[in-house]
Amino acid sequence: MELLSRALDATIVLSFDRSGYRRHAASFRPEDLAVDLTGRVAVVTGANSGLGKATSRALAERGAEVFLLCRSEERGRDALRELKHATGSRRLRLVVADVSEPESVQAAVEAIGGSRVDVLVNNAAVLPDARRENSRGVEATFATNVLGPFQLTRLLEPRLRAAGRARVVNVSSGGMYARRLSLEDWNWKRRPFDGVAAYAMAKRALVVLTETWAERLRGSGVTVNAMHPGWADTPGVRTSLPRFRRAMASRLRTSEEAADTVVWMSVCPRLEGETGRFYFDREPRPTHLVPWTREDPRDRRRLWRLCVRLLALDRPGGLARRPGRRRPPPSAR
Repeated sequence: MELLSRALDATIVLSFDRSGYRRHAASFRPEDLAVDLTGRVAVVTGANSGLGKATSRALAERGAEVFLLCRSEERGRDALRELKHATGSRRLRLVVADVSEPESVQAAVEAIGGSRVDVLVNNAAVLPDARRENSRGVEATFATNVLGPFQLTRLLEPRLRAAGRARVVNVSSGGMYARRLSLEDWNWKRRPFDGVAAYAMAKRALVVLTETWAERLRGSGVTVNAMHPGWADTPGVRTSLPRFRRAMASRLRTSEEAADTVVWMSVCPRLEGETGRFYFDREPRPTHLVPWTREDPRDRRRLWRLCVRLLALDRPGGLARRPGRRRPPPSAR
């Protein structure tokens, strides 16, 4: 049976789709999610729909105080009402935040307040079909999928450490398997913009940052891991990949199925101390399927330095520059 499962996983389609989830779920341990989160604090980005909303619901159902970080106030309020009704929780909080904008992330962290964060789920993502920039001139895919999670983790680091045994979960994508980390023209200025390629490269960068964060926080009690959810029928897929969605509609996972591993990584007692890993359907998976996607170690260091410079974290005070005083984004060198 195990050999058959491995053979089906190798097809990708029969692993990333709904049938793959159901096959993998047959070996899940129900007790892994039988956790009381009363007294714990969770922060979930992109919480108004898809994986973010499913994750927020699961954490709230287990008693956590959940901060829903949503870009749209209207959609955030709709999600807040729905989740309150579904869970009966009075510990759901809406924070309006655009993770592609550094000032918005800073304001969100101030709005969250408190002294501790037990779970941070960096889930918000975009896959635009045309090149856009944030207020600092950073291409929106990189700003949302890479820079935002980096900044939020950095700003919440003291509260994550204060929790004692906190977990950071970064939501990547199986599409990153096709891409190598490359910081040449990371801002898509010198070539035609390709939204799918930009998304896959950003999700590869997020996995690299996950591993770097894990090393930097090793021994602190904070674990940092990444995952990919397979192919799910989420609002983002319907909007950004309509042809893929039409072709695969009957095979796509539900948001709840896709979010299962996020929830598991956030609460499962057996994962205590596990850090720097990449999961899919509750199992650690390789981050590379073919050798030519492996990055140069120098690029790993350059990626970290690039994020620091884009956020002005290498200057006294950091984040001091406001929109309107826009400068060209720095190179990755």
